[in-house]
Amino acid sequence: MSELSSDADPAVEAHGLTKSFGDHPPVFAGVDLTFQRGETTLLMGPNGSGKTVLLSCLAGGLRPSAGSISVFGEQPRDARSQLVFMLQDGLAVDDLSGRENAAFYTALHPDATDRWQEVADSLELDALDRRVADYSGGMRRKLELALTLSVDVPLYLLDEPTAALDPTTVERFHAMLDDLADAGRTVVATSHSPRDLRAADRLVFFDSDGIVADGEPSALREATPSVVVVEDGAGDGLRPLLRDDRLFDTDAGRRGFLAADVDPETVADQQGVRAVEAPTAPDVFNYYVHIQP
Repeated sequence: MSELSSDADPAVEAHGLTKSFGDHPPVFAGVDLTFQRGETTLLMGPNGSGKTVLLSCLAGGLRPSAGSISVFGEQPRDARSQLVFMLQDGLAVDDLSGRENAAFYTALHPDATDRWQEVADSLELDALDRRVADYSGGMRRKLELALTLSVDVPLYLLDEPTAALDPTTVERFHAMLDDLADAGRTVVATSHSPRDLRAADRLVFFDSDGIVADGEPSALREATPSVVVVEDGAGDGLRPLLRDDRLFDTDAGRRGFLAADVDPETVADQQGVRAVEAPTAPDVFNYYVHIQP
């Protein structure tokens, strides 16, 4: 992760941002966000919360219904040479092979480089001579990342970059984000996966009502309530002790968040309680996405 500097002007500024389609209610309204140069930010939230629409507005692909956006001091459409935008499943051409896609996009973007092969090798993407239409979801994502990360620009906008990737590939991608941060690049990525939390300088939790929480991962984790881990079949009687009376079934057991007015030591002695412990990354995600402070 990067060492951030406040001396330079922000990479991206959005003020009063609202986006609606036709007569439908706004996807989001009145959003204010600033992204500093060299910062890696994750926009996190459930599917359908407007993260991709927001990213498309920042990239200049969609015009906001209201509000303003500045990218390195310019309108997004005028700053396209300074950014690259990876839209999930919207980059690679199905009828071309992986290698043909690389040739096409290398010729298309003025700041494209020949590093796509290096990125593809690092992500273990093979079958580059196969049509993309025959790729799995993970192979398609690897190709999209290879095409995007080989472009040498100061701003990377990435839509769900780790979707469909296996854990090993996710770790390799996170290392690439660290390299971008070390080079002073700005990254704004969307995600609904808790495993991506470790890769960011900053987390912005987002839903259809706007920004739920915004801060450094460590600060948001510290603000997350203690977690009550309950035994299987013991949840219903314990729900009044939990935030929103809610339990989550996870790989680490049934887990809920301690209510604000409940003593942790009292809960730990309750029948059916396995432990009261500090929140993990998936807990932080569940709290800000599903409970909300």
